[in-house]
Amino acid sequence: MSQLFTPAAFRGLTLRNRLVVAPMCQYSAKGGLASDYHFAHYARFALGGFGAVIVEATAVSPEGRITYGDLGLWSDDHVAPLARIAAFLRTQGTAAGIQLAHAGRKASSPIWWRGRFDETEEEKAQVGFESWTPVAPSALPQVPDSAEYQVPTALTAQGMSTVRSAFVAAARRAEAAGFDFVELHSAHGYLLHQFLSPVANRRDDEFGGSLANRMRFPLWIARAVREVWPAHKPLFVRISAQDGIEGGWTVEDSVTYAKALKEIGADLIDVSSGGFAGGRIPVGPGYQVPLSRAIKHEADVPTSAVGLISRAREAQEIVKDGDADLVALGRTALDDPNWPLHARHELEAPGDAYAAWPRQSGYVVRHKDQALRLRSFAEA
Repeated sequence: MSQLFTPAAFRGLTLRNRLVVAPMCQYSAKGGLASDYHFAHYARFALGGFGAVIVEATAVSPEGRITYGDLGLWSDDHVAPLARIAAFLRTQGTAAGIQLAHAGRKASSPIWWRGRFDETEEEKAQVGFESWTPVAPSALPQVPDSAEYQVPTALTAQGMSTVRSAFVAAARRAEAAGFDFVELHSAHGYLLHQFLSPVANRRDDEFGGSLANRMRFPLWIARAVREVWPAHKPLFVRISAQDGIEGGWTVEDSVTYAKALKEIGADLIDVSSGGFAGGRIPVGPGYQVPLSRAIKHEADVPTSAVGLISRAREAQEIVKDGDADLVALGRTALDDPNWPLHARHELEAPGDAYAAWPRQSGYVVRHKDQALRLRSFAEA
């Protein structure tokens, strides 16, 4: 069996393989509620053979949404539609995860495929348009003098306590919805990353200045979530390993942060990068894999690699070489929800990879391939 398709265990959870669908915002919720669209969107990845699916950034409070179209988990009303998704994923042997998030100063921004606020008055009612003033570590906007990003309000001690309580409540609701693991969003220029990076954190209290101070609030959140999240269920944390900005957050900082998260009880670090305006990070196939390798080996913690990984043998080598424990696919999964099934044919031929397909379709795909002399039948 290919190493990519060996099980991976984290606490009481065992993933059937090493392939994960990365959390990808759909900006298609109204009032934070998951809809039939979200169910269909996530269900296809379970049918496609992924070991785990992480539901997109789900706001722990209304003001924590990136856009008005984000999913939410600040109310008990959000639990049932998310529970429906988690339950279906498990029926297909796929672990269900959810990313808990707060956008901080990047909140109340435009829907990404719009790029700007161009909703008509009639459309605003249909899509559930809302606008609000974001909060952040410091009163610094994501982009100065921007129509898309507001100047945030700097969080007070009481405000930070409120955010912590929101993460705790959301984690409890994630458990009520039946998720197998949660992932804290501590990357991509959102609130927890804003506290970590001197790019966004200019505080002069115990939550700003030194690296230890800047890590204090994110670690406070992580510790609080770990305390209420069931002990047998894993906690993942997504980080941006570097800002790509001079004087910003670095890989060395990330190693220190990852070690502290491990001590708290985090089970895996999901390694990404960037998130602040002006960041310069060279992009190419598997461009973040070296970051995962550094965190995994220097912090001695399991990692997930992500970022323009699209070829089966590339993903296989990442696991085989010890660069990561899991491989997360984002845009590649959107392009091909059946990617794990297709990869299995490539990596494990001439074995019976058709058995990995859902029983309702595997046998007819096999007959199709046999008739057309495809895959394992190509040389027959």
